[in-house]
Amino acid sequence: MALCTSAGLACAALTAMPASAAQDSLSAQYRTSATGATADQSEPWLKVTNTGSTTVPLSGVTVRYYFKADTADSSYRFACSWAVRGCANITGTFGTLAHPTATADRYLEIGFTAGAGSLPPGADTSDMQLRFYRSTWATLRQSDDYSFNGAQTSYANWSKVTVQRGGTILWGTAPDGNDPTQPPTDPPTTPPTTPPNQNGPALFDDFNYTSSSDPLVQQHGWTVKSGQGGPGVPGATWSPQDVTFAPENGNSIMNLKLTTDGTAAGTKETEIQTTARKFRNGTYAARVKFNDTPATGPDGDHVNQTFFAFTPLAHDMDPDYGELDFEYLPNGGWGETGNIMYTTSWETYQNDPWNAVNTHTESRQSYDGWHDLIVTVDNTNIKYYIDGQLFATHGEPYLPETPMFIDFNHWLIDLAGQTGSTPRSYNQKVDYVYFAKDQVLSPAQVQAQVAAYRAAHVTQVDTVPAG
Repeated sequence: MALCTSAGLACAALTAMPASAAQDSLSAQYRTSATGATADQSEPWLKVTNTGSTTVPLSGVTVRYYFKADTADSSYRFACSWAVRGCANITGTFGTLAHPTATADRYLEIGFTAGAGSLPPGADTSDMQLRFYRSTWATLRQSDDYSFNGAQTSYANWSKVTVQRGGTILWGTAPDGNDPTQPPTDPPTTPPTTPPNQNGPALFDDFNYTSSSDPLVQQHGWTVKSGQGGPGVPGATWSPQDVTFAPENGNSIMNLKLTTDGTAAGTKETEIQTTARKFRNGTYAARVKFNDTPATGPDGDHVNQTFFAFTPLAHDMDPDYGELDFEYLPNGGWGETGNIMYTTSWETYQNDPWNAVNTHTESRQSYDGWHDLIVTVDNTNIKYYIDGQLFATHGEPYLPETPMFIDFNHWLIDLAGQTGSTPRSYNQKVDYVYFAKDQVLSPAQVQAQVAAYRAAHVTQVDTVPAG
């Protein structure tokens, strides 16, 4: 799991439009506290009001604010300063319009997590004090932005922002020819046309070790975590001896075991990460076996089974921080009550008060069993694949800006899931990990590369240069 999520997780729900959506009626109110033609940051403060007769879950609602980029290569970052429903429950994602106009070629899309709740008839979200700024902190011009109105310093209806649910506009008017659509128009599995560079810098590890104390683990660039510290339950221990290796179906398999008796002192978690921070653009891949049920003892703990890459946070809102996460919660957690898979791309965050700048995609279903996980990163997109199918596409401002570690960990979110004292254990298995530097590979190309290593009896190789 992402180290950042020990303090919480902002999650955007992608919800199919229910049959009742056509009867829903929402409106948007806007004001700004940055009224100048130019500013250090734009501050669109928003409310969404339910003017219909049915209760509307906010997790299926999005709001778009349209603006004109200051330069063609400008990138922007989103932040939530304060919100009645909690900044952790609000997400912001930037997009590019298919049909640019004189006043808009980009948009900021605001989304809501399940934690934001629902809007009964007549209710509104209350204050959402939002802002965005250029990634360089250069001055931006907002007087030529479609959705900007410097004279509107008190909340009032504003038709130049749009409110959507399930791909249907329920409020406002988009710039000409740019009605929002859902699902996204990004092709689901378009493969790259460039053949992979067989001799390009790469990491491959089949985890062919005898134990976590095998000298080859360290020699091959891995650090097994020990002691205490986040993420997870304060007072729990990271247990190197519970990172084990054993043959299974002809390959060596790594197992990350989590054990607990329902107390912090009786909880042992596991984590292994690369010693070097040298991974950024390219293709990340791993074959991971998630488990919905414990290996021993009663079920129900809020465990987190992960594969991710990250740059540590040096200080609050550190612009160099970044993180790309697969996180599977077989028993829920963070307000969820059942199976849920999260993919989250992080720009930065601060702990107190909590302010998360990330974007997130989720799927509420079981992922019990073996799965092929892939993340590709270039200068435009982050794409997450599960079992060869595109799961999520994220863009600026969430692209990693600095080299990252690669990490697997298995940890306990809290002690609320299963409150009994009977000892229990959970397993997360890993078959291999692979990284191709500066190459965006299709799932089929990844499988071919892994098969080639195994056919040549290569169990480990690392030619990725230092970051």
